[in-house]
Amino acid sequence: MRYFKQAGPLTLLALLALQACKKDKNFGGGETPTFDTGTGTGFTAKASDPATANTAGFFMDNWQPKTFSVSSTTASAKPGLTEVGTTVTVDLSQVTAKVSRYMYGNNVNPYMGQLTDAVLLNHITNLNPGILRAPGGSLSDVYFWNAADGAAPTDVPAQLTDYQGTVTAANYWYGKNTGSWTCSLDNYYAMLRQTNSTAILTVNYGYARYGTGPTPVQTAAHLAANWVRYDKGRTKYWEVGNENYGNWEAGYNIDVTKNKDGQPKYLTGDLYGQHFKVFADSMRKAAADVGATIKIGTVMVDAEYATNPTIIKNWNKQVLAQAGNSPDFYVVHSYYTPYNTNASPDIILPTAVTESKAIAEYIKLSAQAAGVTQKPIALTEWNINSTGSRQMVSNIAGLHAVMVLGEVIKNGFGMAARWDLANAWDQGNDHGLLNNPITTGNTEPGAAAWNPRPAFFYLYYFQKYFGDRMVPTSATGSTDVVSYSSTFNSGEAGVVLVNKGASAQTVAVKVNNFDIGTSYYYYTLNGGADNGNFSGQVKVNGQGPAGSTGGPGNYTTIAPYTAAVSGGIRVTIPAYGAMFMVVAKK
Repeated sequence: MRYFKQAGPLTLLALLALQACKKDKNFGGGETPTFDTGTGTGFTAKASDPATANTAGFFMDNWQPKTFSVSSTTASAKPGLTEVGTTVTVDLSQVTAKVSRYMYGNNVNPYMGQLTDAVLLNHITNLNPGILRAPGGSLSDVYFWNAADGAAPTDVPAQLTDYQGTVTAANYWYGKNTGSWTCSLDNYYAMLRQTNSTAILTVNYGYARYGTGPTPVQTAAHLAANWVRYDKGRTKYWEVGNENYGNWEAGYNIDVTKNKDGQPKYLTGDLYGQHFKVFADSMRKAAADVGATIKIGTVMVDAEYATNPTIIKNWNKQVLAQAGNSPDFYVVHSYYTPYNTNASPDIILPTAVTESKAIAEYIKLSAQAAGVTQKPIALTEWNINSTGSRQMVSNIAGLHAVMVLGEVIKNGFGMAARWDLANAWDQGNDHGLLNNPITTGNTEPGAAAWNPRPAFFYLYYFQKYFGDRMVPTSATGSTDVVSYSSTFNSGEAGVVLVNKGASAQTVAVKVNNFDIGTSYYYYTLNGGADNGNFSGQVKVNGQGPAGSTGGPGNYTTIAPYTAAVSGGIRVTIPAYGAMFMVVAKK
């Protein structure tokens, strides 16, 4: 984690004229009328899958087909034809990308308790993130996986120096700490089994810098390798360090009087790249010892920060110059919005589109410039960093999350993990998806333990109604409507619609090259009336939370709305809302 216009009503005469025009094959030079009651073109042939993008790579090895089913439904009247202001067209004749099951990941950290609470485990299981990163953010670089509480290695200093030269207590974290306020490594592994999740683990690189022994790099690499041995193949994906390009990270600034191998005071990309290879060699040897196959990621920065004094300059260039092709994948983080500003929705929401594309392009350019083979891109931390209006715990954060998922799939990322499952309230400047009861004195006022925030519900319904293959989609009409579309292996079409504007939008959906069925099903999500544009509530098909924040407690059993395909597929998306739809096959 980084600290740091709708159309007006038509007259009867106009409607009659429109119907007459629709019977005329030469209407408008062959153009489709704006308000078309059609549902799309018929079935052609099933589209073939494209080659896996090298930016996704082996993260697609565990791709799984998805089957859609629905039991109970709630009938819903569709809006009128004259209300439509936007048409979304979905094309099933081609596949943009297969969808990695690791796109829905999240982050666990050691200040969530021992991960044994039944309510917490139930929410994680329902969310079905696929992959959960640990031990968490910047504390990864002060984490000793095999040590009991307080039992730090003898070759680490009691104090560390920050980027400003201030010396403070090191505050190390320990993988064998069994205190109720933290999480042991073994309980993390147990949680993975109970929630059917896989792991991505971050080893302590900072130790290679601040360690005071004669060979700190080799010692830190050995510690990482022993974790791989202890893991015994349970974890395939590993990262070497966390955000080491940043001056906030442990190991950026070291006390050279205590260093024994001649390292410089400040970290550089060249040095990290050299050290990465030592770690990778040790960890791969350890994996071979236990008969495991692992993939190791190197820390990359998401953009060029030439004028940002907190970011080490030329980081990617220097790292790849030294590490070459030794990394298996590239690790990036992004908090999308302008750092710690009181940003409005019109600033926050577009960043999901612009920044996701920019990150992918920058990482690809970094590899090209270094002359190395392109490796898969893992966005192992993402969120927004807007503060002051409780943006992070709001309905807007949920909309942003939906758009990020759509954009990272579209732009060919291999995996993505949001930061994080639970954090600390901090007056609403909280990245946590759930209210964390472990942070005594810093929990959400009036909220139950592990109460899900709005983003939780948006992520839950996205995965529920988005298939295993993304297909092309386009929108004409309001620029506030953003769409992402998919197919299920069982044959249905999925459509996700986001309204990033302050007025409701009525949308017609057409699905081309599809043997369409008789019905469509959908969930509509939108915020409440509290806290202006940044509602802390979310309503699902009109059902809201029992308390003052979050969403409906019965979210897993709410029936989707359904309507007949005949006459056209139309829905109204509330202001700052989203809709998750599946169109039945014939």
